[in-house]
Amino acid sequence: MFSRLAYFLRPIPVTREQLFDVLSRARKQDLLDDDALPMMQRIMRVSEQQVEHVMVARAQMITIDSSQTTEEILPTVIDSAHSRFPVIDGDRDQILGILLAKDLLRYQRDSGEDRLSWEKLVRPAVFIPESKRLNVLLQEFRNSRNHMAIVVDEYGGVIGLVTIEDVLEQIVGEIEDETDIDEESKMVLRRDESDWVIKAELPISSFNHLFGADLNDRDVDTVGGIVTNELGHVPKRGERVVLAGHEVEVLSADGRRARLLRVNVSSSS
Repeated sequence: MFSRLAYFLRPIPVTREQLFDVLSRARKQDLLDDDALPMMQRIMRVSEQQVEHVMVARAQMITIDSSQTTEEILPTVIDSAHSRFPVIDGDRDQILGILLAKDLLRYQRDSGEDRLSWEKLVRPAVFIPESKRLNVLLQEFRNSRNHMAIVVDEYGGVIGLVTIEDVLEQIVGEIEDETDIDEESKMVLRRDESDWVIKAELPISSFNHLFGADLNDRDVDTVGGIVTNELGHVPKRGERVVLAGHEVEVLSADGRRARLLRVNVSSSS
């Protein structure tokens, strides 16, 4: 196999596109598994991706306020199924640190106090610019053993968060939902005239173009962001909102954001 693979490396590829071509030809000759080629391509693309492309937007962040008691916090921890939460002091630009669910449960067990001592509980938050490249961030996650970072803009304002899972997903790919989104567009599946399935990260401008809408929101750029704002909380599967006269249902969500949405197009549109 290695001698056959060496054949494809003549001449030695010097650009990413040439290497992609070599890998594609090797796959056609069954020298690579079906899953190996796309994963290798994603690994090479990670070095060109920035944090802003994969982060959880500010509006979709699940946070804990320092004024909350243990009794108020536990439902959030349980329902979201996350292990880490930014702790804020009344405003998402005022982040005190990161709370680990295991630290909260251990504190409650050992102290029995309902009012929390945040100085003892929170771990330092790591702040990174939105322009940081994913391969650099992944190395920093590995070296520091931090699995969450707060993303800030050029003025120091919080615009989102990113976890090690968000970065790794760019390499191994998303776990496919039961609804198979069109492979060409990766964003939209049209089932019939009135039944569409879209990814939540579909840009608002694309939604407007597809459905003759005129949505506009200065705070968010995606349909998922608008759905989150309409609901007033992180979307859950089965929840519905009406956008531009069309019913939008949350098909899947992961506790931090919506993933897939179904659009029931109004006949009057």
